[in-house]
Amino acid sequence: MSKITTVLFDLDGTLINTNDLIISSFLHTLNHYYPGQYEEKDVLRFMGPPLEESFGELNPDKVEEMCTHYRAFNHEHHDELVTEFEGVYETVEELYKKGYKLAIVSTKVRDVVLKGLDLMKLRPFFDVVITLDEVENAKPDPEPINKALEALGSEPGEAIMVGDNHHDILAGKNAGVLAAGVAWSAKGREHLEQYEPDVMLETMPDLLKVVGEPTA
Repeated sequence: MSKITTVLFDLDGTLINTNDLIISSFLHTLNHYYPGQYEEKDVLRFMGPPLEESFGELNPDKVEEMCTHYRAFNHEHHDELVTEFEGVYETVEELYKKGYKLAIVSTKVRDVVLKGLDLMKLRPFFDVVITLDEVENAKPDPEPINKALEALGSEPGEAIMVGDNHHDILAGKNAGVLAAGVAWSAKGREHLEQYEPDVMLETMPDLLKVVGEPTA
C-alpha cells in the first residue's frame, strides 16, 4: 500500500455531530408536508444524499420548497444542536501539524459546511472544501473526491476518504482511494460494513494509526 499523504473527510456525522440537527430538520419539514407520517426511525434513510435527492423521492413538484423549509430550520437551530465528536479536533490538528493534505468532501451546500467548520473551530485546517455547490454529481460519484485530490495535488493511491455514510465508502471506491467508515455512524456500523470499507474507525484518533507517517 502506498504511503497515505492525503485525508479527505465527510463533515456531518463524521467530524461534527449534526445527527440531532439533521433528524430534527427532517422531522420538522416532513411533518409539515406529511403530518404525523414520520418518526425519527423513518428519516435515517434520508441522511447522506443531497436534500434534493431525498425530497425528490417524495414529491418531485415541491423539491425546492421543501429544501428551503428544511434549510431555514437547519440554519436557525444549527449552533444549538451541533456538538463535537470526542477526539476529532485533536486528531485533525495532529494530522495538520504532521503535514498531511486535508480536505472536506460534503454533500451539503457550502454555507452550511463552513458554518459547521467555524462552529467547531476546524476551518483553519482545511484549505480545500468541496461541497454540493462545486460539483455536478454528488457522492457516491467520484467527482467530489477527484476535485479534492486535484486541488490538493494528490493521487488516488495516496489518499483515504473518511465518512459515516455508505455514499462516502462507495465514493472512495469509485475514486480509487482507500475508504474508512466510522463506527459512530447514525446508521450503525453494521450498515456501513455491508459496503466493505477498507478500515472501520472505532474512534477518530484511530485514524492516526491507520495513516502512519506521511512521506516527505
